[in-house]
Amino acid sequence: MATGFPKITALLCGLLFYWTLPSFQAEKHSLYYIYTVLSKPVALPGIYEFTAMGLLDDTQIDYYNSMEKRKIPTQHWLREKMQEDYWEKGTQSRKSKEQWFNLNVKILMDRMRDDTSDLHVLQWRVGCLAERQRSEVKFLKGVNEYSYDGENFLSFDDKESQWVAPVDTALPTKRKWDNVPILNQYTKGYLEKECVDWLNKFSEYADEEFRNGSPPKVHVFAKKSIRDRTKLKLTCMVTGFYPKDMMVTIRKDNTSLPGDQIWSTGTRPNHDGTYQLMKSVEIEEERADYDCFVSHRTLKEPIIKTWDGTCKDCLQETYLLLTRVAIGVVTALAVGSLVLYILVKKNIIGK
Repeated sequence: MATGFPKITALLCGLLFYWTLPSFQAEKHSLYYIYTVLSKPVALPGIYEFTAMGLLDDTQIDYYNSMEKRKIPTQHWLREKMQEDYWEKGTQSRKSKEQWFNLNVKILMDRMRDDTSDLHVLQWRVGCLAERQRSEVKFLKGVNEYSYDGENFLSFDDKESQWVAPVDTALPTKRKWDNVPILNQYTKGYLEKECVDWLNKFSEYADEEFRNGSPPKVHVFAKKSIRDRTKLKLTCMVTGFYPKDMMVTIRKDNTSLPGDQIWSTGTRPNHDGTYQLMKSVEIEEERADYDCFVSHRTLKEPIIKTWDGTCKDCLQETYLLLTRVAIGVVTALAVGSLVLYILVKKNIIGK
């Protein structure tokens, strides 16, 4: 038994070391563009009749709306890398698409026989998903789909090079576009080649921004559980890290808690190109040692952030409870005094 233990320990350490070096593994990246047109203006701040945005790995990189009518970068590294003519051409492309969408949302409303006084929405999502390992980039999936009022309307099957109509009202458009083979060839080529080239270029620019990575910031805190007020919800929040591969575990007395007890937000993008992740667990109000164990490529050794045992809203809840008790006591005394006063006035007592 004793001779086998070092081997097992070495194996576990090797697995942990492998996990903390995600740069050697293939990384998935995505590039999507989303266009949205409304059938009529909406009197709400920040809502425009037409908008378009680019998303790299779910982080917005550019934006256009029908009021400003300019394609603008939303990441400073993209502004620095791309020349002015790129943004000029992008602006003209967005303006052209805005006209196309304004026309076609009306055509669809007429085809659907929808009430023109109601608000209707036409949306287009186009882009690609690819896998990158070192210098190699492999196309995984292309997306080119339209939706009307939140329902799937038309999508492109890049394997078959044809459009798919899930509803009868989309059949006329499917027939029209499928009857132009060169259009479908271009669509397939864009998804599998041009989109992947742009994806690779933008990903490299983003990587340059965080060439040495961005280390995580770790916060551990507890609040009363909403589901069960007798328990606490202990949360480990990790933010500001890049690349996105990250290992986070919540431990009790230096032992990792089972995965089925942990709730996770999943890795999400921050506005600056870094990422964030939160994991939580419900615990009894006991004074056990809990900590957050974080491993990332940018760290020479894992971060272990220990919970200090405090609860953010427990004191507030205790204060409210004491306040209610105090009010109850004051109210009881006041009522008692009032009753005593009435009895004395009526000479029922005090004779």
